[in-house]
Amino acid sequence: MSRVGRLLNVSVEVWRASTVDDGGGGQETTWTQVGTPRARLSQPSARERQAADQSGAELTHIAYLASGADVRRRDELRRTGLVLEVTAVFEPSEPGTYLRADCTARQPTS
Repeated sequence: MSRVGRLLNVSVEVWRASTVDDGGGGQETTWTQVGTPRARLSQPSARERQAADQSGAELTHIAYLASGADVRRRDELRRTGLVLEVTAVFEPSEPGTYLRADCTARQPTS
């Protein structure tokens, strides 16, 4: 178990969009669940929100995941009543420790 494994206190579903031909000359976007890693969800600090505002981004949650979790920009992290769109994924200065995913909350569609 990673050094942060005991802090990852919830399971989240990772959903990824893929675009497929619809057979009529157009395309259709479908969402597929690609994993259910353990995570820790937290709200960003005032300083982190301010930095995001200055860069023109909106930051509502930070998800911490085990190193090696298959999470990418534009994925969705889903939990009952909560959908988080991943805007960026970072690895800390010490590789192999954990992943940080900056996210924006949005209303679930279903």
